[in-house]
Amino acid sequence: MKILALESSATAASAALCEDEELIAQSFQHSGLTHSRTLMPMVEDLLANCGVTLEQVDVIAAAAGPGSFTGLRIGVSAAKGLAWASGKPCAGVSTLEAMAWSLAHTGAVLVPVMDARRSQVYNALFRGVAGRPERLCPDRAVSLEQLAAELENIENPKILVGDGALLCYNDLTKRGLAAELAPPHLRMQSAWGVARGALELARRGELTDANGLVPVYHRLSQAERERLAREQNGREEAQHG
Repeated sequence: MKILALESSATAASAALCEDEELIAQSFQHSGLTHSRTLMPMVEDLLANCGVTLEQVDVIAAAAGPGSFTGLRIGVSAAKGLAWASGKPCAGVSTLEAMAWSLAHTGAVLVPVMDARRSQVYNALFRGVAGRPERLCPDRAVSLEQLAAELENIENPKILVGDGALLCYNDLTKRGLAAELAPPHLRMQSAWGVARGALELARRGELTDANGLVPVYHRLSQAERERLAREQNGREEAQHG
């Protein structure tokens, strides 16, 4: 099964082409350029350099969230466009699970973390079992304090991975808690993990179509939070007016 996977949930962007568990090619860029400029050219060059057409791809996968609101929309929209044009099924993969695949061989407790601002991270916990990430909790937005309290009760070696790994490592160190940082070449989100997660969804019969592929944000955007705050303030002023 050939899977074309896209990852644009954070500051890095990548595209990968896989055949079942085998990585055929991957393009990765962490240059500060916007994903709207880099992602589709990477996909086009990747397929061309591999001599593979979109018609030969079986599944289009994307990191569906959590992550940057803009980044997720770009990646999911690109995947939807490719799927609509080719009539291919889609896979929306948890960004956090995708990160865990890169370190599942370690057998450690895997702690994917993405900086969600306001002293929060997007996080889930996994355990590497026989080279696969076994989920220990659902994806969530959690405070650094709450995450530290949970990790304090876990004795297994713990590996932090993701764009929020250094943030969490520094916070845990200040609290006197031990954790390891994933090596730099495995720390950032990558499309290979998205492809690997998509393969598991395909094997479980949990693929969707382009219409069903949607971002999963796990938290309201800043604009939505500000709108709700203004509405709440307006109601309070009306009540006391």
